[in-house]
Amino acid sequence: MKVVNTNNAPSAIGPYSQAIEANGFVFTSGQLPIDPATGAFAPGGVKEQTRQSLTNAQAILKEAGIDLSHVVKTTVYLADMEDFAAMNEVYAEFFSEPFPARSAISVKRLPKDALVEVECIAVK
Repeated sequence: MKVVNTNNAPSAIGPYSQAIEANGFVFTSGQLPIDPATGAFAPGGVKEQTRQSLTNAQAILKEAGIDLSHVVKTTVYLADMEDFAAMNEVYAEFFSEPFPARSAISVKRLPKDALVEVECIAVK
């Protein structure tokens, strides 16, 4: 196993890694919409937060030597399923065919009251 860490994504705020590379896979931790330059959430709503969460995942994958085209599975956590269409609109800006498999889950609450959190599994 190899730890993947970059200053271009938010630092872990607990006992976990930004990502782990193992057996040809890269597993990112859930990415909140935190701008690593400011430490604050991206201003705006779920679209802006989705964009920041995916930008953070993109930065971590870049540090691992790959990009979003290597992602085979994502999990998207939403604080409100009513935001699904808006999240999906931004998500489509980051991925192209063949799209990764995906789960979208509505949760009661996300850390720091985020509207969205995204995690990825990618193949090197």
